[in-house]
Amino acid sequence: MPSTETAASELQDRATLWSVGEIPASDVVSAACDALVAGLDSPGLRVLAACTRAEADYDVHDLLPGALDELGLILYPAASEASQQAAARALARRMLAGELKPWELTFRINQRYGHELPLTARLAELDYEYAFLEYGDDKAVAQIDAEVTAEARRLAAVHPRVPAEPTDVPT
Repeated sequence: MPSTETAASELQDRATLWSVGEIPASDVVSAACDALVAGLDSPGLRVLAACTRAEADYDVHDLLPGALDELGLILYPAASEASQQAAARALARRMLAGELKPWELTFRINQRYGHELPLTARLAELDYEYAFLEYGDDKAVAQIDAEVTAEARRLAAVHPRVPAEPTDVPT
């Protein structure tokens, strides 16, 4: 079972990725369920976790801000630079967890932000390096993968403080 801090961090990441259109609302509901199982609890989190997949697309928009606030977590404004940076960090953590391949990370970052976001400019450049590789040049792919992994570690190392315990414990 994940710790409450890990579950809170995952909920924060999924909320951020959902807000920028990277993942479906049902993934946020799954993270809310996981957070409850890990020991986080608040009235808003319980209501969010109770959403069905069919309800998620309609209800997450209204339920998520309150649930995150009760837990001391942040829902960044969707078009803000803070949201973009948080989403890039969340994608980097997904790659490091094996959920994305290095080239998928660079592709998503480049497609979503290009060179506009200074935090991820190097990943956008590495996406172009993947594109210009000779077919079958496994050594070059491994070198770029290693550099992408180093960049992902750099991004993932900076994470907003996530409380391990809810700030509004129900009685």
